[in-house]
Amino acid sequence: MNIWIAIGVTAVGCYAVKLLGLLVPAGVLERPLVQRLAALLPVALLAALTAQQTFADGHTLVLDAKAAGVAAAAVALLLRAPFLAVVAVAVVVTAGVRALAG
Repeated sequence: MNIWIAIGVTAVGCYAVKLLGLLVPAGVLERPLVQRLAALLPVALLAALTAQQTFADGHTLVLDAKAAGVAAAAVALLLRAPFLAVVAVAVVVTAGVRALAG
């Protein structure tokens, strides 16, 4: 039953955060600092999530096939490849490294 309590608390928390966002006065949202943070925060959170999922295994740093895939995607981005090509390159390199490593 603990899982349902966690799901319920999470749902109520998400609703409360959404409601809190709707209750913020418009004057606060028009401030340049708030607009800049709103533009940059999602990028920072996504980068942190990507780094955590790619390079961490518990409390240790791991360099494995996922790291090779992210590196290949970074190279494809530097070469200005389209998004689907970047994803395809990352998938192929990750799969290739896993196949070669066994």
